[in-house]
Amino acid sequence: MSDRRARDLELLDLIDGHQGIPFEGDVWRIVREERDVLQGYPAGARWDPGTFDVLYTALEREGALAEIHFHLSQQPVFPSRLRSVLHRLTVRTTRTLKIADLDALVGLGVSRESYSSLSYDRCQEIGDAAQFLGFDGILAPSARWPCHNLVLFMDRLDPDDLRLVESEPVDWQEWRESQRKRS
Repeated sequence: MSDRRARDLELLDLIDGHQGIPFEGDVWRIVREERDVLQGYPAGARWDPGTFDVLYTALEREGALAEIHFHLSQQPVFPSRLRSVLHRLTVRTTRTLKIADLDALVGLGVSRESYSSLSYDRCQEIGDAAQFLGFDGILAPSARWPCHNLVLFMDRLDPDDLRLVESEPVDWQEWRESQRKRS
């Protein structure tokens, strides 16, 4: 027997009311040095319950850095030997669920107060419903940076929809210092 809960019918109706938008442009993604940047996986993170392959990206370079830095900084000791690579990708989607802002998230049942926390239950339900309804991804506000993230559902994309443009190593020490100076 499956541990899967039944989908929220009200949420399915709300999301099904969206037509979806096409997206074509550059996004940023950070992965460990040895990892294939175009390889999705069932992360069990904010927008996927861990049952389908996704690729998390940000529309801004700093947004990608802020997202990954946040998660790395949750560890007891910041990993000093980790080699991360920042990649710029070109992406093309045809039917992406656009969640414009925090108000739109609240309309889908996400609490304003919990959005930046590690409590992902409602967002995972939204991601699961969007994938079930045939969307190829979600464009949603980043919880870590004033930009949007594009979460891609890999089973809804063709290999030609993703292309690596450029890559650069990440110096986390340097990035942290630049953020301290910004504050």
